[in-house]
Amino acid sequence: MVFGQVVIGPPGSGKTTYCNGMSQFLSLLGRKVAVVNLDPANDALPYECAINIEDLIKLSDVMAEHSLGPNGGLVYCMDYLEKNIDWLEEKLKPLIEGQVELFFLHSNARSVINKLIKKLNLRLTAVHLIDAHLCCEPGKYVSALLLSLSTMIHFELPHINVLSKIDLIENYGNLAFNLEFYTDVQDLSYLQHHLEQDPRSAKYRKLTKELCDVIDDFGLVNFSTLDIQDKESVGNLVKLIDKSNGYIFSSIDSSAVEFSKIAAAPLDWEYYRTAEVQEKYMKDDEFVQQTSRMQ
Repeated sequence: MVFGQVVIGPPGSGKTTYCNGMSQFLSLLGRKVAVVNLDPANDALPYECAINIEDLIKLSDVMAEHSLGPNGGLVYCMDYLEKNIDWLEEKLKPLIEGQVELFFLHSNARSVINKLIKKLNLRLTAVHLIDAHLCCEPGKYVSALLLSLSTMIHFELPHINVLSKIDLIENYGNLAFNLEFYTDVQDLSYLQHHLEQDPRSAKYRKLTKELCDVIDDFGLVNFSTLDIQDKESVGNLVKLIDKSNGYIFSSIDSSAVEFSKIAAAPLDWEYYRTAEVQEKYMKDDEFVQQTSRMQ
C-alpha cells in the first residue's frame, strides 16, 4: 500500500520548498520517498524529481505551438496528461513497491489524481498551503478561507490546510487577533469591524458577511501551522498527515477497538511507526542545515 500527499496551493505559498523539506525530513525517518511533479509551470525545481511532467509535455512548448497564454497552456497540459495517464502509471509502478511516500506537486489535476487512486490503490492526503501573511489583512484572510473551502469540496480527499511560512508572519505587521483565531477559524463576525476600516472592503460589506456565513455554515476549514525549518513543526504536521491518509494503521494486525484507540490518540502520541527514529531526528542537525539552504 502506498501513502502520499497531494501538495497544492496558490503561487508563492511555498509548495516547492515544502516538498523539498518534507522529503528530507521523511528520509531522515527512514521512509522511502518519491516526489512527483505534475505542475508543468514549475520548470526550475531545486531538487531531483522521481517523475516530472516535463518529460511528457512542457508548458513553454505548448504556449509557443498553440499560441496560448499561461492559463490556457496549463489546461492543455493537464488534458494531455489525462489522455496519456498510462505514461504516468508506468512511471509510478516501479516506485510503489512496498512502503513509499509520494508527493504530487500539482496544478489542476483532480481527475488525474482520482484515476491514480483507483488504479494504483494509493492513500493520499491533500496538503493545501496558504501563505501565513494573508492573516495580516482581513480581506485576504477571507479570500484564503474561501479558496481552502472550495478546494476541500473540489478534491474530495482527506485534507489538511496549512499556514506556511509561519516564522515570517511577524514581518508583515501585527495580527488583529491571536493566532488561534486564524487557525481555528473562530466566529468570523469579529472580522467585520476590521473589514469596514479598509476602504477597498467597506463597499462590499454585505457580500463579505454572506461569504463569511457560508464559511461558518460549512464549518470545515481550519489550519495547521508550519515552519519548514523547525523539526518539531514539521513533525507535528507529519503526524496529522499520517493519521489522515492511514499510514499509522498500516501493518497493524489488531481489532477494530485497537484501531479506534489509535485514531483517537492525541497528536503528541509517539506512535510505533516513528518511535525508533524519534530520538535520532530530534538530535540530528542535518534537517535544519538542509532546509536552511533552501531559503
